[in-house]
Amino acid sequence: MLKLSRLTDYAAVVMAQIARYPNRAHPAIDLAEAVTLPVPTVRKTLKMLVRAGLLTSIRGAQGGYQLARPASQITAADIIAAIEGPVAMTECSQAEGDCELLDTCGVADNWQRVSLAIRTLLESVTLAHLADTAPLKLPVRLPIQSISLSAATA
Repeated sequence: MLKLSRLTDYAAVVMAQIARYPNRAHPAIDLAEAVTLPVPTVRKTLKMLVRAGLLTSIRGAQGGYQLARPASQITAADIIAAIEGPVAMTECSQAEGDCELLDTCGVADNWQRVSLAIRTLLESVTLAHLADTAPLKLPVRLPIQSISLSAATA
């Protein structure tokens, strides 16, 4: 099963909470209470999100955390990359790697296609979408429907 870590899930929850109230600074303690997570977990997550450039930290009595850019310009892929690293299905689909099977495996290009499709989908879901509490309307038209996973024909 492909599964994101709990910390990535928590990062999305914290980011969505901040996105719902973008015009104020959010102290870590208040965020932890609002999303019912332990304060140390929220602080760790916030530090990673600041380091990734998704949040800014404001010091002082009225300080806290704010989005570094509008929620519509932060994607699910950005949040995942901040916690997990780049979105890729395999090591060789992330970047040119040290895979000893690269010359003989025969599937590297196809894993890259799968990684591209997943990355494209995650880049199409914004923090504004994640923060929206309205129920999802089905059917959903996904952006990956326009990505061809078959080999191009001449």
